[in-house]
Amino acid sequence: MAITSAVCSSFKQEVLVGTHNFTASSGNSFKLALYTSSATLGAATTAFTTTGQASGTNYTSGGNALTNITPVLSGTTAVCDFADLTFGTATVTARGCMIYNDTNSDKAVCAIDFGGDKTSTAGDFTVVFPSPTATGAIIRLA
Repeated sequence: MAITSAVCSSFKQEVLVGTHNFTASSGNSFKLALYTSSATLGAATTAFTTTGQASGTNYTSGGNALTNITPVLSGTTAVCDFADLTFGTATVTARGCMIYNDTNSDKAVCAIDFGGDKTSTAGDFTVVFPSPTATGAIIRLA
């Protein structure tokens, strides 16, 4: 079992048929769920799953809502960004996460491998998103 960082293949097709709307004020609701090293996530992931999901104090199944920031262009690349997400006073260990569309049947957007287990013990577990640039954004269409 492994987590492989990837934009989910199903998401790529769903973008072309208008399934996902990342607009800040009127778009869909997206969530970020944490996963342990026992999870299998990657390009073939199609929807949120509880299998391999992290558990702990102040972390609930399904994760937390993300704050959308309306997509923009960075040069000729469309980029999507979210506000950093903090699970406050959490005791949890996670190897990676999944972003999914909570509005549309929990459809998977992307899987992210943290490169190793990350742990917080009665502290803040924060997922910091990279800057929304053509080479750094968490979701980008070139």
